[in-house]
Amino acid sequence: MADQRRRFRPVLGLVSVLLISLAWAAMPARADAALPAWTGGINLYRTGVFSTQKSWLWCTAADVQIMRNMKYDRTDHSSAAQSRYFWWMRARNKYSLPLSAGVDPAGWTAGLRYFVDKRYTLMSSATFLGALRLAVVRMRLTNLPVAIAVAHGDHGWVLHGFTSTADPAKTNDFRITSVRVSGPLWGLKNSTFGYDMPPNKKLYPYELAKFFTPWRYAPKRMIWDGRFVSIQPMPT
Repeated sequence: MADQRRRFRPVLGLVSVLLISLAWAAMPARADAALPAWTGGINLYRTGVFSTQKSWLWCTAADVQIMRNMKYDRTDHSSAAQSRYFWWMRARNKYSLPLSAGVDPAGWTAGLRYFVDKRYTLMSSATFLGALRLAVVRMRLTNLPVAIAVAHGDHGWVLHGFTSTADPAKTNDFRITSVRVSGPLWGLKNSTFGYDMPPNKKLYPYELAKFFTPWRYAPKRMIWDGRFVSIQPMPT
């Protein structure tokens, strides 16, 4: 991830294999009986899971830490863990990038697969709505959070909750009414509406669209240019 003391530039981190989500053509497997009862939405956030990134470069590492906390019911906020995740992921970058660019998409996805859950897969979607709809379906089916590339790929957030008009595990006929996100810059660089807002921030989809924007890294061409990049847990 780029040094975020500077003006935002599109540099981040995710997977070596580019998977292109073809809009809404393929619906994931339907929910099973083990899923929690549908109550109009889900939110995987709880007190203690959030971590502020310990370095301007470590947003992807902090996201891994947050998502580990969510899955394994932990409250780890250590700098040592973030450092381990960062250097492990950086060694698995797809592209050769300067240290100031941090972890790229190949590295970030590799880290989520290794440190959180092996089902995490890079998605590159043509549209904002297509990416978001697929993300909430998979969140509902797996009960795991989703990582999203914001600021054209210069930063990473955790998408961990949503509300909708119907259960995405049961039907395609639903509308997303809100989402919940956490950005690890909070505590290092705070904003009421920007980078980053308080953890567990509620946003309407049109508000999220101001942040979840197509990937663009000016210094070189990358395979996910112009696409909406996220790392989603695949239902089994």
